[in-house]
Formats: sequence, structure tokens, C-alpha cells
Amino acid sequence: MPDLWQDAMDHAVSLARTAGTLVREAVQNDMKVMLKSSSVDLVTKTDQKVEKLILESVKEKFPTHSFIGEESVAAGEPCKLSDSPTWIVDPVDGTTNFVHGYPFVAVSIGFAVNKKLEFGVVYSCIEDKMYTARRGKGAFCNGQPLQVSDQKEINQSIIATEFGSDRHVEVVDKIFSSMRNILCLPVHGIRGVGSAAINMCLVASGCVEAYYEMGIHCWDIAAGVVIVEEAGGVLMDVDGGPLDLMSRRVIAANNKMIAERISEQIDACAPLRDDRHSVEK
Repeated sequence: MPDLWQDAMDHAVSLARTAGTLVREAVQNDMKVMLKSSSVDLVTKTDQKVEKLILESVKEKFPTHSFIGEESVAAGEPCKLSDSPTWIVDPVDGTTNFVHGYPFVAVSIGFAVNKKLEFGVVYSCIEDKMYTARRGKGAFCNGQPLQVSDQKEINQSIIATEFGSDRHVEVVDKIFSSMRNILCLPVHGIRGVGSAAINMCLVASGCVEAYYEMGIHCWDIAAGVVIVEEAGGVLMDVDGGPLDLMSRRVIAANNKMIAERISEQIDACAPLRDDRHSVEK
């Protein structure tokens, strides 16, 4: 079978590296910060500049491909995953980190065909770590193979998560309820670097056994899904069912046993789906 999407993946890696250079340069300069939905949901001119760079380059090289980008959706573009080749892009994953100079910021590029993710590229800009994966061809960081942890005991595990940007009391209560339940299993610890994409890459790298979150978006996790799976990990919804990319809920784990133990402890909420965003905005 011909390797249909290698050219697209090579282009994604090149774009991620170019975008990462812009991000690193911007960290050294003053940044214009704007609010999105709340005081903790931020966007900078760098988010917009990077997404514009990626979008224009994709449209020039692959004019028939579709595009889902965080800033495009925020500007009113639909968030619909069709059967056509689709780029799913978070130009700056970890914008709050970026604004504060906290050194975990990523460019995340996922690519789907027939609604199935085919490759993922996550570039951790400040660390200069390029994570890549192709469906059926393995996962890598700076060219070195990745493999999830072989830990099977939840009480010997580190679990990653994030607090999200929703500060409604009922949502925050569920976040802390879930965290308390998981911490008391017990686990070795709970961590989070402020970037969904990097958290997923840490699962793929074997540094943490699992990552879960409610309230993320498809562009936060699309690339990471392929990287985790190709490193030997599993993905599922927080309720234990199959992962739905548009549901804004995810568990990424080194194995099904760990994922299911986490799922049992989560006090789940149901954020507005990404594919309903443009309908109900």
C-alpha cells in the first residue's frame, strides 16, 4: 500500500518546528493577552499568528483538506469532523503557561481521514522535544521510540490531570471530587504540566501512567491520541466507554486496567460538545 499521508506528516513536523520558533521568540517579548470565555481562558496574538501560519500553509499545499483550529473555531468557524482529510490544530497548547513563562507550551497538530486519526505531531517548544506518531508505525520523541509504562498497579502510579478553565462551582466540585477519589486509591501522586498535549506525551513516554481531563477540546488531544496509542497506550471516555474526540472528555493510560480504575473514580460532568459549539454559540 502506498504511504498516502507521509508528505502531510512531514509538512506538519516542519510547520510545528517553525511555529515553535515563533513561540520561543514571543516568550522573550511583551505579549498582548485577550480573554476568551473567562479570566482564566486566555488567547494571545501568538496563538492567532501561529494558527494563521499553519492554516495558510496547509491551504496552499493541500487545498482540498479541511481544517479545525482553536482560534478558527473561536472566531466562528464550525467544528465538524468530516470524512475529508482534516488537520486539527492547537497553535499554542498551554497559553496560560506561555503568558506566565511556565516552560510547558506545545504546538499540537493532529490529522484525521474518514474521521480516524492518522498521525499526530506535538512540539514542546521550550523543551525542544518533537513528539511524532503515525498510525501503525510507532511513536517517537526526537526520533527515539516511545513506550508507555508497564506498571499495572494503580497504587504504584502517577496520574496527570488539569483543572481546566471552567470556574463554575459545580464543575470545580466535580474536579476536586474526582481528584480526591483518585488520590485516595491511593496513587503515588497527581501531576499536571498545564498542557493536555504534553500530558499525553508524558503518558506515551512512560513518565506517568495516565492522564484524564474533562473540559478539554478536540484540538488539545487529537495529536496526543495517536502518540499514546502508538506507544502502546489506551484511550477511553471518562465513563469507561470509547473515546469520542468531540466529547471534551478523555482518559489516556498505559493500559486498560489503569484506565478503568480511574474511570471508576471520576465524578463526571458533560461539557458542551465541540461539534455543538458553532450551533449553540
